[in-house]
Amino acid sequence: MNIALVVGLIVLGIFFMILEIFFLPGVSVALIGGLACFAGGIIVAYTNLGPTAGHITLISSAAAMAIAFVWFIRSKTLKKMSLETNIDSKIAAHQGAEVKVGDVGRCISRLAPTGKILINGKTLEGRSENEILDEGTQVLVIRISDLNVIVKKYDDNVS
Repeated sequence: MNIALVVGLIVLGIFFMILEIFFLPGVSVALIGGLACFAGGIIVAYTNLGPTAGHITLISSAAAMAIAFVWFIRSKTLKKMSLETNIDSKIAAHQGAEVKVGDVGRCISRLAPTGKILINGKTLEGRSENEILDEGTQVLVIRISDLNVIVKKYDDNVS
């Protein structure tokens, strides 16, 4: 009975540890349960079966955990769960909009500091230079980067 209890606890500990490593990352109930089962099995082996059986249980449970880990990594289960699709498409900068420095547009959302702007009939990601711009504010393109269009508040008198 004691040997069956030790083996059962070790097998349950291995199950919980594999569950923790591959399916529930982080510290969770599976980790605590796995460690408790390992410790329980080893303690039962030392106290009820003697020190020799305890040493054998300790070494064999560590070896069994390593074997289970390697077996699970090499099994096809991980291949079925993993994402193997490569995304190689690209989106054109500014979605094909013909934008150049000096163009005038307006904010469709608040720029604090980023938001949506409308320039030449195209909606783009805009970024204000150093101020918060409200929706509807006219803006002037001062610089174009790969990710967004840098704008400032448009002043009719100064342009």
